[in-house]
Amino acid sequence: KRNRKITRNVTCVLPCCALRDCFLCCAESLSEVEEKYKKAMVSNAQLDNDKANLIYNVDTLKDVIEEMEEHMAELRRETEDKSKELERQKHTCAILQQKQVELKEGIRRRDEHFAKHGLAIIPEGMPNGDINHNDPATGITVVTQEAAQVLESAGEGSLDVRIQKLADEKDELLAQIRKLKMRLEDERQKHSKMENAFTDGARMENAFTDGERMENGTDLHFIEMQRDANRQISEYKFKLSKAEQEMGTMEQNINRLEGQVSRYKASVDNSEKIEDELNIEKRKLQRELRIALDKIEAMEMTNNHLVKRLEKMKANRNALLSQQ
Repeated sequence: KRNRKITRNVTCVLPCCALRDCFLCCAESLSEVEEKYKKAMVSNAQLDNDKANLIYNVDTLKDVIEEMEEHMAELRRETEDKSKELERQKHTCAILQQKQVELKEGIRRRDEHFAKHGLAIIPEGMPNGDINHNDPATGITVVTQEAAQVLESAGEGSLDVRIQKLADEKDELLAQIRKLKMRLEDERQKHSKMENAFTDGARMENAFTDGERMENGTDLHFIEMQRDANRQISEYKFKLSKAEQEMGTMEQNINRLEGQVSRYKASVDNSEKIEDELNIEKRKLQRELRIALDKIEAMEMTNNHLVKRLEKMKANRNALLSQQ
């Protein structure tokens, strides 16, 4: 209506051509305004969309930041736990090192004790007499110096082989003693027979008078028999004394060997017991030390990894905050 009023007024004042031109200008201006309005509406809609997208991105980034902060807090707790565990493992490692020092001191004292009491340490060889230096299971045996000399005299080989050799030597000596006893018994029997014969001859000599001996012609023969009997008795006495000396020497050697073997077995049993205990303690400490070192290494790697992740998360957070 307003436009019609304006047009009617203009019609009254202006000519028709001017009115047409004015109308066209108004129409063009109106179309331009409408076009600008449409563009503005489109721009506003696009801005609204951009704003909504930005708000969504901001909310998403806030959620990400919250998750990263929670994850960072969790990583901090894990780092603290790992650090505490690392300190405990370091303490355990220090204790194991102290035990190792104590064991070394105990070994030194053991060596001094062995040297003071004249004990010797010999390795337990292989069945062929060799010693395996690379095998940690190869043990040692503590014996006296006298037992060590006896073992050296037994030749090469493992301890069982040497003990078996000593036992064989003992059996041989016992067999020789039995033979000597049998010979001694035989000599004693022969000696008793000769003494009986000599006694009978003496009785016969006393029974006959000198005249009867000369008459029977038996004096020379009897004297010869007496000389032979005396000579045989002297020989048997010498053999008997020699056999008794040999038997006494053999018995002394057997007693000495038995004493050495018994002492050696006792020292071997004691040393094997001590060695087993030391080997068990050594393996236990080595295993604990190895486990502790592995845990410390793993914890250090985990700690370094967590520190790197924490630094990376801090950098990402700072970048997000700077973008906002």
